[in-house]
Amino acid sequence: MALQPPAQAATALIATEIRPEARGDAPAIDDVLGAAFAGVPHSDQSEARTVRALRRDGALTLSLLAVRAGACVGYVAASPVRLSGSPGRWFGLGPLAVDPRWQRQGVGQALVQAALAALRAQGAAGAVLLGDPAYYARFGFAASPDLGLPGLPAAYADHVQALAFGDQAARGALRYPTAFGLAPEASFAPGDVLG
Repeated sequence: MALQPPAQAATALIATEIRPEARGDAPAIDDVLGAAFAGVPHSDQSEARTVRALRRDGALTLSLLAVRAGACVGYVAASPVRLSGSPGRWFGLGPLAVDPRWQRQGVGQALVQAALAALRAQGAAGAVLLGDPAYYARFGFAASPDLGLPGLPAAYADHVQALAFGDQAARGALRYPTAFGLAPEASFAPGDVLG
């Protein structure tokens, strides 16, 4: 039986536990990713496959679940990325997913905040992502004309965003692990993962 969210007024009373992925969590992660991205126009529904490939390739630096009442209701990942013009260890945040029945209740925000705190604690230079500017601005992410993802249509240029944790801004061409299925000029092989 699927966990049903409570009435809106009682939702605040249910604590959200943010915890690292543990053995046996992969099916629940796949389910949340599938539910969150089902029918979303900008998604090709490859998010679960991408996370499985990152895990297989050893490129899943951070894998966090949001758990409420014992069930996984949200998920976020982070993996190493390369920036041609920025030194240091940078990480791509995403995918971020919240079960639609639990959206707009602070679950995504809690996941992003926990992921950013964990990356800072690991000494990361910063984080980048491809996402909605209106949503991610609240965390300090911003687009820059100095940052780009090769092959991305110009209409989505402002969706490539970065958050530096120090003085070194994100600059240059962004490259993700091959698990993301991007064009070769926007990818690097698992054996090339740094940090």
